[in-house]
Amino acid sequence: MENLLKLEKQLCFKVYAFSRMITKEYKPFLDEINLTYPQYLVMIVLWEEKCLSVKELGEKLYLDSGTLTPLLKKLEAKDLVLRKRDTIDERIVNIYLSENGEKLEEKAREIPKKILETGLVKDDEFKFLSKILNEILLRESKY
Repeated sequence: MENLLKLEKQLCFKVYAFSRMITKEYKPFLDEINLTYPQYLVMIVLWEEKCLSVKELGEKLYLDSGTLTPLLKKLEAKDLVLRKRDTIDERIVNIYLSENGEKLEEKAREIPKKILETGLVKDDEFKFLSKILNEILLRESKY
């Protein structure tokens, strides 16, 4: 019988190691705009959506509010986002881009292209991985 308790058999390890590789490739580009990788992901969503509640942002990033709140506080301290209570339901906190947050988008615009140029993954690998991972995430987010 095959021994499944080997590192080479662990999908979780391969995903983890690959995630670390990707994050390492992003670091020099994100250092230039003074963002961590998780902060960058928050900003990407806000550049796309302009305003979301903390709950909606967490759903898009697969993060709980305990993880997201410190990220948002740091982004607010950098004057990149604004946190405001909803005028109708004060339990809801909405996140908006600040003027500086909007301006930062222009500086970040080239990062995805630069990542592809690193050669970490080939174009066809990128498309394949994106397709498979999207399918898994969409399937699993229903649970």
